[in-house]
Amino acid sequence: MKTIEKTTEKNYTANFSVDVSSIKGVCPVGEAYAKQNIIDKKVPVLSCEGACIRGEIARIAANIVAQEMPSYARACHAETFFVPHSSMLNWVSGSDKILMIDGCFLKCHGRVLENLVSEEKVTHIEALPLDGKYNDIFLMDDVPEAERKAVARQVADKVITMLKSQSAAASHSCGEE
Repeated sequence: MKTIEKTTEKNYTANFSVDVSSIKGVCPVGEAYAKQNIIDKKVPVLSCEGACIRGEIARIAANIVAQEMPSYARACHAETFFVPHSSMLNWVSGSDKILMIDGCFLKCHGRVLENLVSEEKVTHIEALPLDGKYNDIFLMDDVPEAERKAVARQVADKVITMLKSQSAAASHSCGEE
């Protein structure tokens, strides 16, 4: 196990790397899914995930966005980040646009993603400012499931509105000289 070099500055972590054990093979269903999304030119949607309520809100919101925006589809963050010979990474890195919904200001998944793709390809959204909740709760199980889903719905609606605005602005500017 590698140690992370500590700095004298409190609450600061310099760039670091993590060794990932080798793997032979790929996820067969992930390969088929990613290849189809490459053919369909879907925009990959990645999100924060984990036990934290903020990450759970981001994950559920990302699922909603991918379900309701026909040109978007969920990507597997683990396969994207840790299986470099996978079609999942080929899809994400080869896409013109990528949507990343992180749960909070730490932007953990987004910080990994920015080292795999060009920053200008990524629409990076932090869910916490969109819902303004759960600054004092960590564990997702401390928030009832119905409430988690309702808050994620609010976040997803705001993200969808943003994406539609960006798309409308882009298509409008393409027609101008």
